[in-house]
Amino acid sequence: MKPRVLILSLAVAALGALGADAQVQQGARLAYPIAKTVPTVDDYFGTKIADPYRWMEDLESKDVADWVAAENALTTSYLQGLPMRDMLKRRITELWNYPKVSLPFREGGRLFYRRNSGLDRQSLVYTRESLTSPPRVLIDPNALSPDGSISLALVAPSPDGKYVAFSLSEGGADWQTIYVREMTSGRDLADTVRWMRFSGISWTKDGGGFYYSRYPEPPKGKVLEAALSGQALYYHRVGSPQSEDKLIYERKDLPTWFVGGSVTEDGKYLLVFLSKGADNNNRLYYADLGEPRQPNVQAHIAPVVETDDAEYGAFGNAGSTIFMRSDKNAPNRKIVSVDLKDLRPASWKTVVPEGKNAIESVSLIGGRLVLQYLADVQSRVRFFSVTGAPEGELALPGVGTVGGISGRQDSAELFYSYTSPLYPTTVFAYDARSKQSAAFEAPKPPIDASLYETKQLFATSKDGTRIPFFITSRKDLKRDGSNPTMIYGYGGFSISETPGYRSDVPAWLELGGIWVTANMRGGAEYGEAWHRAGMLDKKQNVFDDFVAVAEYLVREKYTSPAKLGIQGGSNGGLLVGAVEEQRPDLYAVALPAVGVMDMLRYDRFTGGRAWATEYGSSSDPKQFAFLVKYSPLHNIKPGACYPATLVTTADHDDRVVPSHSFKFTATMQQAQGCAKPVLVRVETQASHGYRPTDKRIAELADLWAFAAAQMGVQKPAAQP
Repeated sequence: MKPRVLILSLAVAALGALGADAQVQQGARLAYPIAKTVPTVDDYFGTKIADPYRWMEDLESKDVADWVAAENALTTSYLQGLPMRDMLKRRITELWNYPKVSLPFREGGRLFYRRNSGLDRQSLVYTRESLTSPPRVLIDPNALSPDGSISLALVAPSPDGKYVAFSLSEGGADWQTIYVREMTSGRDLADTVRWMRFSGISWTKDGGGFYYSRYPEPPKGKVLEAALSGQALYYHRVGSPQSEDKLIYERKDLPTWFVGGSVTEDGKYLLVFLSKGADNNNRLYYADLGEPRQPNVQAHIAPVVETDDAEYGAFGNAGSTIFMRSDKNAPNRKIVSVDLKDLRPASWKTVVPEGKNAIESVSLIGGRLVLQYLADVQSRVRFFSVTGAPEGELALPGVGTVGGISGRQDSAELFYSYTSPLYPTTVFAYDARSKQSAAFEAPKPPIDASLYETKQLFATSKDGTRIPFFITSRKDLKRDGSNPTMIYGYGGFSISETPGYRSDVPAWLELGGIWVTANMRGGAEYGEAWHRAGMLDKKQNVFDDFVAVAEYLVREKYTSPAKLGIQGGSNGGLLVGAVEEQRPDLYAVALPAVGVMDMLRYDRFTGGRAWATEYGSSSDPKQFAFLVKYSPLHNIKPGACYPATLVTTADHDDRVVPSHSFKFTATMQQAQGCAKPVLVRVETQASHGYRPTDKRIAELADLWAFAAAQMGVQKPAAQP
């Protein structure tokens, strides 16, 4: 059943289509919808914490739906009055409208990739035999869901080339349902596998079925918010009902842990991963499936390592030897091998030792190791033999980011994607013999990048740490403090925020704007030590790093507080919420998206418990003490003048439930001590990271128009 908040929000179009008389005058204090308060107080180890908007956590509530509809109506009316909104939407649509392809991969003798002709709501899945053979459409999600309300998630062809398993989700939610299609005929089988989440699809070599992980069916009416427990690994045989799926591995003693499985490329082994949280630490197990063409899918599962004190990221094998990326006693990571016939720790071998630069990713392609490093947040790709001997480096198109590497262990064929802030993501096919790269369906975006430049600079954080950031702007930029500037950041979960191209950013640059991406601690830009310096009780370092970048830009006259905006999503939404409260004087605009705003209750919903390894939990008195100090919901001060704020979330976000954004918005609207607006935009039939193309463009146009209006950016004379 669809949550009531969605049903009521569908009336937003009518409510938002108010006449000109209802449009809000820019600069006037807004009359916000009334949000009732219900006296609710929690006692955390002797500290009383009020939570008057607790009722907003019930996403099935009519009260919540009514409030969301009223807020969306106000936001729509306000945005309709922005002078640059329509112009920005037109320009971003033009910038978006060029063909784009995903990184290809090969399975069953064929290449598979996604392609968007420009403005397709969702990318289509194509297949072809070779780089020169004609492609054909395998899956068109726009035919399955013309309005984009059902998203295509995973695509997994079988090794024998007979089938393709694919998963769909309503509104892009994390819950997915798997279907199976015959590759040649295009006919869909009756197979329907439900309640998969946080899982891959991994076929056995015979093409008879696949492993996947699922949860028990959640309570009725709580599908998008119920806390997760009981994930287990199953095997589904093609042509059979889900009720006959084989239970492969579960841990009833660890009900909140994640369980996943992956079959090695040769089909010989099943690797099972067990992890407590959203960090990289894991336990590793394996099963010998026997003859790959006749696998024993329920073979005994034995441990490789049962401690979860580090990352043991197995990614390939050569016979009984398993290769792993690990940060065990190596914060910048190393590559190790272990023979499954001799699992004694003393027999483990370091193949590629830890180096000065952090290992970002690793693949086993064509019988050699392909390692991507980050050197001051810039990609380097090096080759090694399986014994660790250096075998050269991949020449990249420039200084930027390798977004992904694809290939097989049994073939020298290699694909990689490359991007930078002024270089649209481009897929290359690399020829190992000639050591040359050739673009695969090269994009041709409508932008003259020669007018702009990207520079890497460094700020100094509060404790003296050197913080890198990238700044993209016109080459003839005047440093007089007048340039409208947007800083984007994330800073968490060991995720590196590398510089890349966004199709909407050129529209900002054309207005004289500056685009900045900051690399705070909490990410993996400098390895696990960099990550750990921004997690748990050290989370304040992330906020200090972000503030340091902003202060650098103001001090060096790139911009000024009146022209400075901040943006981030998810953990980055938390970042924006925290820093706009800690330094409201420093920013004109704040754009927190799908943010984790209630740090005292986040772990009570969906997969939130898994984030406790990153944030800590309010159930622990020591961790409560540092969480409450920065939790965005709990540090809003009545009467303070906060930056103009546009919160964005979505009705099908079942990762960071929208109640975070609802409670934060209502509290800030009540507290705001000046006329700067505080608005929330709730997208329908969308989720934490998914929007069909048309909705994504509309949302981006609204964000940029809002920022431009608050910074006093003028419409160019040539624009209608």
